[in-house]
Order: sequence, then structure tokens, then C-alpha cells
Amino acid sequence: MKIRKDDTVLVIAGKDKGKKGSVRQSLPKESRVVVDGVNKVKRHMRPRGTVRQAGIIEREAPIHVSNVMLLCTKCNQPTRVSFRFLEDGSRVRVCRRCGEVID
Repeated sequence: MKIRKDDTVLVIAGKDKGKKGSVRQSLPKESRVVVDGVNKVKRHMRPRGTVRQAGIIEREAPIHVSNVMLLCTKCNQPTRVSFRFLEDGSRVRVCRRCGEVID
């Protein structure tokens, strides 16, 4: 998956289109990501000991990775991602707009 944890992304489709946020969690097997402040849902939670609070809790639900685009740190634009191998053999992500290494 081309989007990883702590990346800044822009939502390009859905009810939260146009919002920016940081990726809190990546779920590669399901092709989904959890983004801060995006796709908020309400959950009815039961009390579980002293750790969780009971009641209606609002939290972020996973969003499909095809509905977000990575924001390049250099050009600050939403971009597609390609991969490149460096001289030392490591694989890095590259911005398709400006050609800069993202990692």
C-alpha cells in the first residue's frame, strides 16, 4: 500500500471530500486507512471496566485508500506515488508531481 501511518492525506471522495488529516492507522489487508477527523461515526459502547467510557462515542471509521491522496511534503500538493530504488538498494516513495523522495 502506498499510504502509510503518519502521512498527511487529502480526501478526494465521499462525504468528507476536501478534508485533510493525518493517517492514524493503516489496514493493508482491507485496503483501508483511518484518518484523523474524517469519516466520523457514532458507536454505542458498553462499559468495560474502568478503561472505556460507556455511552455514545464518536470516533473515526476506516476509509478506503482509493478515496484519499497523499500530500507531498515538498510541493504541498495531492499527488500519486511511485517507487524508486536508490543506489544502496533501498526502495523509496517518490512524488509524481515534483519527483522528490517522500520517505
